[in-house]
Amino acid sequence: MLIDATAVPADRGGVGRYVDSLVAALDADGARLSVVCQPRDAELYTSLAPRTRVIPAADAVATRTARLTWEQTTLPRLANRLGVAVVHSPHYTVPLANRVASVVTLHDATFFTDAVLHSSVKARFFRAWTRASLRRAALCVVPSRATADELARVAGADRRLLHIAQHGVETERFHPPTPEDVAAVRRRLSLGDTPYVAFLGALEPRKNVPALIRGFAQAVRDRRDPPALVLAGQPGWDSQVERALDAVPHRVRVIRAGYLPFSSLAGFLGGAEVVAYPSLGEGFGLPVLEAMACGAAVLTTRRLSLPEVGGDAVAYCGVGAGDIAAALSELLDDPARRAELAAAAVVRAKDFSWSTSAARHRLAYERAARTYRLR
Repeated sequence: MLIDATAVPADRGGVGRYVDSLVAALDADGARLSVVCQPRDAELYTSLAPRTRVIPAADAVATRTARLTWEQTTLPRLANRLGVAVVHSPHYTVPLANRVASVVTLHDATFFTDAVLHSSVKARFFRAWTRASLRRAALCVVPSRATADELARVAGADRRLLHIAQHGVETERFHPPTPEDVAAVRRRLSLGDTPYVAFLGALEPRKNVPALIRGFAQAVRDRRDPPALVLAGQPGWDSQVERALDAVPHRVRVIRAGYLPFSSLAGFLGGAEVVAYPSLGEGFGLPVLEAMACGAAVLTTRRLSLPEVGGDAVAYCGVGAGDIAAALSELLDDPARRAELAAAAVVRAKDFSWSTSAARHRLAYERAARTYRLR
């Protein structure tokens, strides 16, 4: 197999964590694997997958336009030269003139169902490529039953060509923290002894952060010693976030933490009173799983795939500010319930491993190769 990792962004968001963890798990499982990547990532993949052939692409793939041109022209030639049976494109787009079996990962269908949550250019781009991949790929990997159902409903996907492979969680990074881990994060954020509610993710419309800010303010404004709300993650393009922050009462503390290094995430998530993730829809919900693995009491929504991840080990709420406020208030008032959720979350998170995900991907590669040979 050849995995095209050139679409992985430098900041290692959800797609980056998916590709990195999958490559490492496939390598550990003994897969005959090649990875083509951005030159900046060659050393990383060599470290993550020491038995894998790592091929740095040309520097010219740094921009999206250049990368797409390279994908359509150079990648098929590289696959032929390496003699691979399958090319896996892990982020929607796929080489259309490939002479070997193509597998593509389609992460969600929100570009169809909730286009207003994305920029118009991005929504049109990914709708077009989702349709093209559904037509041209031998097999499409999806991370949840909900995503498969949505693609069949809104994009006419043939369910027989959709292969579910759920994500895993990287337990070396996401695990119940030590007291020292939590203390280090508290110092970094200047929290002192103040309890806090945590959010981790890009501040983009799909994450529903403005409603979280308003709901949090409602939930804590009359408390004697209110917790803080800490928003961690890359800044996004949700213009409503600033408006929601401007309306927060003076005595309610909201911290914009920005990017936190991976080494701080276990302490940040596991040290929170509640991790709130009131998303409007996820193809899988990796941030919820990672918080669960850290022993957090998680509050999320029932939108799309999130119940597949959280099961009975998380609390659920609606997506409106009032719904979020009511659910947060209940959890903040009930330490026993939070402890119960935290313990259940750690147990449930163990059901999601990257080794299992890698095994499911290997089945997809085998199916794709057979399907391609039969064409």
